[in-house]
Amino acid sequence: MKTSIGEFITVGLCVFLFASCTQATFRDDPTVLVTLLVRNKAHTLPYFLKLFEELDYPKNRLTLWIKSDQNQDQSLEIMNKWVSSVEKSYHHIYHELTTTSPSAVDDKIPTNWTEERFKHIINLREEALDKGRELWADFVWFVDCDVFLTNNQTLKIMVNTNYPVVAPMLDTLSLYSNYWCGMGLDYYYRRTDEYKPIRERENKGCHRVIVVHSCFMVDLRQVESQRLTFKPDKINGYNGPHDDVITFAISGYWTDVPVYICNQIKFGYLLSPLDETMTIEDDYAQLTNIMLEASVDFPTMSAHQQLTEFVTPPVKSTLGFDEIFLINLERRPERRQRMEWSLNQLGLQHKLINAVDGKSLNDSYVASLGIRMLPNFADPYHHRAMTMGEIGCFLSHYAIWQEIVDRQLSSSIIFEDDIRFESNFVKKLADLVNEVDRLQVDWDLIYLGRKRLKHENETWVEGGQLLVNVEYSYWTLSYILSKRGAEKLLKGEPFGQLVPVDEYLPIMFDRHPESRWREAFPNRNLKAFSIAPLLVYPTHYTGEAGYISDTESSEIVPDSVRNASGKDAKTGKGSKEIEIEDKTPKVELPALGETGSVTDTTSAASSSSSTIEEIGKEFHSEL
Repeated sequence: MKTSIGEFITVGLCVFLFASCTQATFRDDPTVLVTLLVRNKAHTLPYFLKLFEELDYPKNRLTLWIKSDQNQDQSLEIMNKWVSSVEKSYHHIYHELTTTSPSAVDDKIPTNWTEERFKHIINLREEALDKGRELWADFVWFVDCDVFLTNNQTLKIMVNTNYPVVAPMLDTLSLYSNYWCGMGLDYYYRRTDEYKPIRERENKGCHRVIVVHSCFMVDLRQVESQRLTFKPDKINGYNGPHDDVITFAISGYWTDVPVYICNQIKFGYLLSPLDETMTIEDDYAQLTNIMLEASVDFPTMSAHQQLTEFVTPPVKSTLGFDEIFLINLERRPERRQRMEWSLNQLGLQHKLINAVDGKSLNDSYVASLGIRMLPNFADPYHHRAMTMGEIGCFLSHYAIWQEIVDRQLSSSIIFEDDIRFESNFVKKLADLVNEVDRLQVDWDLIYLGRKRLKHENETWVEGGQLLVNVEYSYWTLSYILSKRGAEKLLKGEPFGQLVPVDEYLPIMFDRHPESRWREAFPNRNLKAFSIAPLLVYPTHYTGEAGYISDTESSEIVPDSVRNASGKDAKTGKGSKEIEIEDKTPKVELPALGETGSVTDTTSAASSSSSTIEEIGKEFHSEL
């Protein structure tokens, strides 16, 4: 059978077109309509907008839909300036930035949610959802302006999940996050057993939940998305609260549209909502706390370069202390940068102390300082001698003690550079100072950060709510030291029988369990206390990603420097913390009022025969 020329051309054309189509290249990045609703967010916008701009996603695939009204701060000025600077970068920007007068009767920025405000936000979100459908966008992304996406891959990851509704789990300073696992019969939040393992990332992945909010995406390519709405009157049989978060969740739940929260990595942070008793100033403080916490795992947050005029840095001071010292190794510039940034955010004026680097020490230099190891000292858990890093750490603290005495500084704070701050650090520190003054506490040293090892005997200082009588502790993360305390530490003449600095301090306040080491220092009269709860914690614990110890992992001191070690001492590298779970368990102190008189920390140590190794075993068993 012969094939006509026409048939040949037709077949050939089809083959040609098919081959061409299979080789075609299509866009991989879906289009996204980003919804930004702004009201009274001048304090968060300079940071939010910078992080938003830094998202690793093609801007020409993003359309922005922005509404802002009833502002009582500089939100409108910020948004106008930002929009004009980026207008040509994005596919399109729909914006309605109005000067509508606020409904508040005074100058206070409202933090409560009224029925009128819920109705307004429901209408705006529904309008944005309809706009996405009208534009044939692939996704609508609802993101609040108090969300900080420190992971710039967040958007790319979310659009590739292929879920109808999906959200990145956001971290806060509490268990609060941007999802619910349960809902009560009244439609409000109900805690379930599934919530905490997701929030604490014990179970990682994408998990089906009932509610997401604050930062979530709707995949408009999926048919199920047509059943989603924010409007209560569009949900058959619904008679619950007029709340945009709840109505959107019910519209999906009742029509079997699955909703997911993803927590496989850290995506960013979220400010917790304020209750009716709180003010916008509480939100300012919360922003500082979140920024400090985020700096542990991500680069420090800074304001958008076009918006720095809208950020007022805190006034710097030493909070009434004579000096605030920051110890940092020169070869750890990333720690210095983060800590100096953190102290600036807290408004703390400080003096940088270049730490003595154990890697630069040699036996002849150490010997020239008159340093000898304490006879019979061996690491409590690995039975080794001190490391050169531990000598460097001791010398760094010793230099500060000497400066305190030389300059006659009445009270000073010492910070190491691998710490994270408790929320509202400055206020809580001021409360501590007020309590010390009110109770007229006779003190030499007050821990702000430490690891409690023998905590069962710690009692509250009588009449106080923040101070405890300190027992055996590790770490020198941060502490307050008086001039008299510095004098006592120097008079102990530690160089002739050196131990690590976090062993020396409990020896000097006579709470060290190892009697052989205590007896080497006869004047153990340091008056030590600790704040409870602590104000400073390590950035990372042993075994966690990012954990680095410049003291524990360095070389063991050479034999020429040691007088003698414990008979079981071993050379080589080691860490006294490798076998100890650093995450000290939450321990409830005795209830206030049950302590009786203040325990005298200068009195003779308990006659208990327990050794440091036994305490270590006790510590393990508690965990």
